[in-house]
Amino acid sequence: MNPQLLRDFPLFEHLDEEYLAEISNLCSERMYSKGESIFFEGDEGDELYLVISGVIQIYQDNHSRDVILSIFREGDYFGEMALLQKERVRSASARTIEKSALCILKKRHFIPLVKSKPEILIGILGTALDRLRDANKLITDLTILDVRTRIARMLLRLTEQHGVPSADGMLIDLKLTHQHLADMTGTARETVTKLLLDLQSEQLIRNDQKKIIVCNMDGLRNILDTI
Repeated sequence: MNPQLLRDFPLFEHLDEEYLAEISNLCSERMYSKGESIFFEGDEGDELYLVISGVIQIYQDNHSRDVILSIFREGDYFGEMALLQKERVRSASARTIEKSALCILKKRHFIPLVKSKPEILIGILGTALDRLRDANKLITDLTILDVRTRIARMLLRLTEQHGVPSADGMLIDLKLTHQHLADMTGTARETVTKLLLDLQSEQLIRNDQKKIIVCNMDGLRNILDTI
């Protein structure tokens, strides 16, 4: 793997060239097709995944439907918790949304790495706390908010994480199906379709080549203010 690709990951951006080259020699690169599973909840985990390209969903199987917990893309990483916990069991499943390239670092290489460079572990802990806060927000959304409010909050969150300014507003730079959005908000696909059409008719959002543009951020925030 090209050592300079590691520079795009916050975990490694502070390391010198020699150390980056050493880490890159420990990594393997793997390609995944669209919709391919990477691992399943309950699997033993001994690999850290760095997203070189593509989009990954982290989800849990809630019997009747999947619940999407997070979406990761280029520059993100995942799978670290199973490497740090004694049980080494995956707490969720991972599957590609788009064709993806991942860099994989084995636990036998990862543990000596964080021992020799404790700043990497500090970065991982900071990311873990951010993800815990996001998980708590998701739980709150799913338990106390109505569906329209959940969708509005989810769209605002996606603009924060994946938004790109455009002439018409903020483009959510992900191609997500209505089923993906349903799995992110704990509702049915048909309900998501209806509510997205309502938001379009209210000129709060619009579609652009299978991506959503939020045209009126304040309008979406006003939906949250009515809680």
